[in-house]
Amino acid sequence: MAAIGGYGFHYLQALLDETPPHAARLAGVVDPEARASAAWPRVAALGVPVVDAVGAFFDAGHRADLAVVVSPIHLHVPQSAEALERGSHVLCDKPLGASAAAADALAAARDRAGRFVLVGYQWSYSAAVQALKRDLLAGRYGRPRRVTTLCAWPRDPAYYARNGWAGRLRDASTGALVLDSPANNAMAHFLHNAFFLVGPEIHRSAMPALVAAEMGRVFSIESADTTACRAETADGCEVLFLASHATERAIEPRFRVECERGSIVFGETRKRIVGTPEGEAPIDYGDPDATPQFQKLFTALDRAVSPGPVVCGIEAAAAQTVCVEAMHASVPEIAPFPAARRRTGPGGRPFVHRLADELERCYAARCLPSELGCAWARRGRPVVPAVPAGIAAGGSALTPIPGARWP
Repeated sequence: MAAIGGYGFHYLQALLDETPPHAARLAGVVDPEARASAAWPRVAALGVPVVDAVGAFFDAGHRADLAVVVSPIHLHVPQSAEALERGSHVLCDKPLGASAAAADALAAARDRAGRFVLVGYQWSYSAAVQALKRDLLAGRYGRPRRVTTLCAWPRDPAYYARNGWAGRLRDASTGALVLDSPANNAMAHFLHNAFFLVGPEIHRSAMPALVAAEMGRVFSIESADTTACRAETADGCEVLFLASHATERAIEPRFRVECERGSIVFGETRKRIVGTPEGEAPIDYGDPDATPQFQKLFTALDRAVSPGPVVCGIEAAAAQTVCVEAMHASVPEIAPFPAARRRTGPGGRPFVHRLADELERCYAARCLPSELGCAWARRGRPVVPAVPAGIAAGGSALTPIPGARWP
């Protein structure tokens, strides 16, 4: 396991407490700050190798069937690629990385090694999402036309002070691209899910072919704490994404998929995915969180010893990475929210007055904040994203959506 602090602690707990002892064992830990993790007493008691770098683990003669990479964003691809080259399969936590070039490099390393790469977007492993996607691929709803997603999880200053890369565009020590934001960290799941659901195959996401973003910040950070974008896929489906850490109240994740012959909704009134195909009774696909959060780990462990389909690999995860990179190209300078909109809550938490209301209205109207008339919002330039050359995009030539509001 690469990194056992932060979210890596929970991966380790799942391995030690939820995996049968005969099914897997911890081969070693790669983490220069392992002793600071709450998991350290358990790791020390196991007596496994603990090293600072992936290469050092293998150079010492150790091996692992599976490398679980839960390190900072900018280390996902280099650590995963090195583990592949040294003979391990890989489960990389989300997001895949911060650039299309990084996704391409990892795909090339995977293909050279003849190993698999899974990416830890847990909804993609859920029974609910898999069942819905099978119905979408079977044409039960007709062609997907639009996916709208909203989530707002307020954060406090400690969230951005917890490490050296949170809220940054690049890592301060190495200059490596990070692009930390709601869209590339806490809410990356929901941006990925939008592209995954409308992907052309069960293991593939639709690729964004055009992206325009609007972003802002109320925290004292380099990157954005509030992100909005409209993307259009290669086969003409619109993806509208709204996410923030700077609202005065939380908005739990919700999404709506509008298709030619029906629609699917999650989170608007209840925490279940419910589809209504034209001429049919509603279909309750269930709660995507009902599947264990670490099904991604259990699936990776199974795949390491028994070949099977890749549920969520690079071809699925790269769309979110491509979209986020294009969002930052669309808005290269992220402006702070106007001082008149800024407020301070308990514990010194900054937030933007009535931002949650605005985002909910955007979701209902299927529009970006600037289209709603929000004075803080400035539309970024439309960007044709860089798509990884080694990952076929799928879909047909770009066709405009009737009524789409591109400049």
